[in-house]
Amino acid sequence: MDRQPRAVSLISGGLDSMLATKAVLEQGVHVEGINFFTGFCVEGHTHAIRKQERDKPKRNNSLWVAEQLGIKLHIIDIVEDYKEVVLNPKHGYGANLNPCLDCKIFMVKKAKEWLIQHDFDFIITGEVIGQRPMSQRAFTMPIVAAESGADDLLLRPLSAQNLPASRAEREGWVKREQLFGFSGRSRKPQIALANQWGIQEYAQPAGGCCFLTDANYSDKLRDLWAHRPSRQYELDDIMLLKIGRHLRPRPHFKMILSREEGETNFLEGYKNEFMWIKTASCSGPLVLLDGDNLTEDDIRLAAELAARYSKGKDAAEVVCKVARPREDYTELRVKPFSEPIPAAWLL
Repeated sequence: MDRQPRAVSLISGGLDSMLATKAVLEQGVHVEGINFFTGFCVEGHTHAIRKQERDKPKRNNSLWVAEQLGIKLHIIDIVEDYKEVVLNPKHGYGANLNPCLDCKIFMVKKAKEWLIQHDFDFIITGEVIGQRPMSQRAFTMPIVAAESGADDLLLRPLSAQNLPASRAEREGWVKREQLFGFSGRSRKPQIALANQWGIQEYAQPAGGCCFLTDANYSDKLRDLWAHRPSRQYELDDIMLLKIGRHLRPRPHFKMILSREEGETNFLEGYKNEFMWIKTASCSGPLVLLDGDNLTEDDIRLAAELAARYSKGKDAAEVVCKVARPREDYTELRVKPFSEPIPAAWLL
């Protein structure tokens, strides 16, 4: 090659992609990162929204990793394209609604498209054989390479010595003996390598950056799909599933209740789109009502539940502000809901 080899690395923000990228940078390759925004990332919004745990850093880990490595990061919005992966995964879901194998294929395919457009030479991922039960097994590694169309352009530096040589190795762009042969679910080799390279800070090694792997989130998404004419969703739909306490007291409407100041501030931005309730005589949650054709009885029940989760839950009466989208509020006096909340209402 008459120029410096160039690689694009899928940067998730976790330790594995950080180490895989570092391994290639150490061999003199020019590397740029790529991060795909699906809307389902845990750190993308909720870490910034919530006021609790103020001592923890509020950051986008993919940007932070790129900064630590000294590489350029390209963040690409794939929310619309990604819907087909979530709705109709060819290889099915994992334990929850996580289409992990289809997701990996999709992202590597997108990375290849980017590589061609920008005249780069190969793709880096942080995959490790045997680490993930669905997407990172010896059996699925060739599936990702083949179905994404990346084939031997795909280099997995952390497990390269356990896999057939990629083009980057055969062409001498990287030296195979300076790559690794990690396998299995233990993170001890990665942590040891991080220590060797002086990397002291990194995101939780076990990953968990996608809400679709979370059982509670998946239950809320299933509920959303079950109560709509189709499973199609918008970014706001999946964002709101991340926030607050969710109750469905009746089949035709759901309540989203803020749990702390940060969530209240966030839900304020949706008051022009949803009917809302806020306790006025005491502090309490901001509540959005998601549903059509709500009756006065529905609204009263929702207000009673809002009062139940307020500081006035033991009061004889609580005054609530109630408003439809883009309308002035009216006041409604209610007795806080006093019966045990049925388990079927809790999402």
